Amino acid sequence: MESLVQAETVGDFIARYLADVGVTVMFGVISIHNMPILDAVARQGRIRFVPARGEAGAMNMADAYARVSGTLGVCITSTGTAAGNAAGAQAEALTAGAPVLHITSQVDLAYADRDRAAIHDVPRQPEMLRGISKAVYRLWDANGAIGALTAAVSAAISAPTGPVSLEIPVDVQRTPARGVARIHPPLPQRPRASDAVIDDLAERILRARRPLLWLGGGARGAVAEATELHRRGMGVVTSTNGRAVVSEASSGNLGAFNMTPEAEKLYASCDLMLVVGSRLRGNETRNNELQLPSPLLQIDAEASQGGRNYPVDIFAHGDAADTLARLLERLPAKLDTDPDLFFDIAQARATAEGRMRDQIGAYFVVADTLSETVAAGGHAWVRDVTISNSTFGNRYVRLTDPRQGVHALGGGIGQGVAMGIGAALASKGTKAITLLGDGGTMLGLAEMITAVDEAAPLVYVMMNDQAYGVIQNIQDAQYGSRRHYSKIAVPDFKLFCASIGMPHHRVDDVEAFGDVLRAALAAEGPQLIEIDMVAIGPFAQSFAGPPAGAAGKTD
Repeated sequence: MESLVQAETVGDFIARYLADVGVTVMFGVISIHNMPILDAVARQGRIRFVPARGEAGAMNMADAYARVSGTLGVCITSTGTAAGNAAGAQAEALTAGAPVLHITSQVDLAYADRDRAAIHDVPRQPEMLRGISKAVYRLWDANGAIGALTAAVSAAISAPTGPVSLEIPVDVQRTPARGVARIHPPLPQRPRASDAVIDDLAERILRARRPLLWLGGGARGAVAEATELHRRGMGVVTSTNGRAVVSEASSGNLGAFNMTPEAEKLYASCDLMLVVGSRLRGNETRNNELQLPSPLLQIDAEASQGGRNYPVDIFAHGDAADTLARLLERLPAKLDTDPDLFFDIAQARATAEGRMRDQIGAYFVVADTLSETVAAGGHAWVRDVTISNSTFGNRYVRLTDPRQGVHALGGGIGQGVAMGIGAALASKGTKAITLLGDGGTMLGLAEMITAVDEAAPLVYVMMNDQAYGVIQNIQDAQYGSRRHYSKIAVPDFKLFCASIGMPHHRVDDVEAFGDVLRAALAAEGPQLIEIDMVAIGPFAQSFAGPPAGAAGKTD
């Protein structure tokens, strides 16, 4: 009698593999070139698939999901143009070191890499993917399915983490799978620093009276170890991606107020800085001209980062959590540090926060409300590139856990709408409060429909000045107020929200913001709060981006 059980295809095996290694949510856009996989995902019913409106949005969702959940994010796209559509968002995931698996397809194996004009073919697709990936793999045949998938997942989750691309030709997806009945999730591989270099680090720290920890995104997995070092007497300052590795509720944490005049004065008073998992990016060190304490010590899982932006006295190539744990074994329960260090840090932060309140004028009410709400509720704090984030969003709104913080680290506008969805679906019992500007919202507008379809637990807070506000400020400051191309037409967001079934709230008085936010957080599904900056007025001090001639963005 003929078996009624359908033979497992490679597409079936991929869906089963992902579920067996712990994937519960994935994002993407369905296509004829990935349908064998997504049909299997639907039939098996073990993974929630979120159909984004575009591949860029799907990648941003997977990225934010990975950052908030601390697990693998998965994005699936089609071949060629579709994989290219995700490129900008994947560059953001690469900048942030987010553990994301990008499953993309490839034309039938007989035509791949041969430039024979097969539909959707990009002859050098792997070269495109290599520029935006930590690693790139191709699944060549059914025999290699277990190896290709394991290699891709392992690379994505191993330090230093990052997005990994896996190409799977569509005809390979349809072939019968072979072997491998039981799947074992790969464990992350972590570089281990030598005992000698940790001894050297400990010796230097024991000599210091005013030591500082600079924590970057690479330290997000070392919360317990970094917090214990802080408890023993080391002060803390962070990059924007390393915020709340040590809770910002601590008086000894300067947070991301890392290049203010107060920070500069603090650095001059300190006699050691240990940098963990940070590249000391130019936009947080005045293009590497900011004077940091000496000696400067560095721990990083990526060996090539050693001394790249600042010369260092000691470099330890190792995983942040493991290296700090072994360092703690060599240190006393309490370091002999200056008892005034934490007070000086708290004073520096309070002064910087006060200056920021003055700069944003009436909007300090919005900033204070958001800070109190995020801290009290443990909500994810997601931000697009906008003036509001470059001022108060990246620094002022306090975080207590590193997984709360998600922002467009690479400086690309328009990714916040989709990132809010990924963060929201990763949140358990909390919501994703997502700060947007009207210009960036326009670029991701279609994904608000995805938010409604998925009943994503999020609140969008959109600052609407009906322009590319930061561009206008730069034009005023550097180009004789010649405001070319920066005034944009925006839709009536209330009407747009009504057309997709998303509740809309307009705020034209900052004093009303708290009540509106509380009501939006109490409601089900996504909500949009539109803050009318034309009615309320501009910030007290214009934010005009980086100084003329400086490289990079200020986010």
